[in-house]
Amino acid sequence: MSGPVITFLSDYGLADEFVGVCHAVIARRAPDARVIDLTHAIARHDVRAGALALRAALPYCPSGTVHLAVVDPGVGGARRALALRAHEDDRVLIGPDNGLLWPAAQALGGVSEAYDIGGSAERIEPMSQTFHGRDLFAPVAGAVCAGIPLSELGSPITPGQVVVLDLPQPRWDGLTVTAHVLSIDVFGNVALDVTPAAVSERSELEIAGLIVPLVATFDAVAAGELLAYVDARGALALAVNSGSAAERLGLRVDDELALGEQR
Repeated sequence: MSGPVITFLSDYGLADEFVGVCHAVIARRAPDARVIDLTHAIARHDVRAGALALRAALPYCPSGTVHLAVVDPGVGGARRALALRAHEDDRVLIGPDNGLLWPAAQALGGVSEAYDIGGSAERIEPMSQTFHGRDLFAPVAGAVCAGIPLSELGSPITPGQVVVLDLPQPRWDGLTVTAHVLSIDVFGNVALDVTPAAVSERSELEIAGLIVPLVATFDAVAAGELLAYVDARGALALAVNSGSAAERLGLRVDDELALGEQR
């Protein structure tokens, strides 16, 4: 029988020992646990990028997974440290209370139990004020995998006290929708906050004065051409075949973009 699973996501990068030390702490507390590194290349302090990546990974993880996520620009400050049990699939989310866990929790049906783990007896003492991933979040994740109930790992809070991540919302004006750039990946593909269903009946979109085909694959257009498609996360996105849509359109995260229907 396989052991418990922890997914681990952070903005630590791999140049330092941070990720490896967190693995070691988990192994000491829960030696049978399998740790899956989702990514440690989240842009420094980019809570929203981490939240979206965590949410995107959920459908591919087994039931009962413990999700450890640390993107924590306020480490050592007044914000809470959380362990959340989701309504669905027996998942537990562990990380800072800065909105990072919120989209994943909502995708799992909301929060059924919430605990402030800042004073957990599982934490490593003396606890560093700048490395809660090692001294607080990792040992608590390990303890969950070792079978310790959440009620023994922290103080209960109401789910309504959990910080909500503020995400932009698209605006409609007739057949035109003003979308926002949610994320830009390493290829320069631009994910938007409009669901594909909102434009499913269209074959082309008017974007920044250009007519852009809505297609299934990159090679449906010639190299260097702009296209719209549904990305691997299920978001409506823009790309350039063998190029960068972000560079072509001069876009950054949070920029607005009008998507119209060709007339």
